[in-house]
Amino acid sequence: MKLKIVIHEAEEGGYWAEVPSLPGCASQGESMVELIKNLYDAVEGCLAIDMENIHLENKDTVMELAV
Repeated sequence: MKLKIVIHEAEEGGYWAEVPSLPGCASQGESMVELIKNLYDAVEGCLAIDMENIHLENKDTVMELAV
């Protein structure tokens, strides 16, 4: 999966970025390298779900889809 990100220079120094396709998903970093690392963590958190809160019936199947 490829996601477009928008990177901004922060007024106080460093950078912050947002992922428009995942509303509310953003991160920041003092350097570009730190920003990208933090964005991976942010996207993973935004896409994570807690399977304990999902009601499944006996005939339901859970799969992962890689795009």
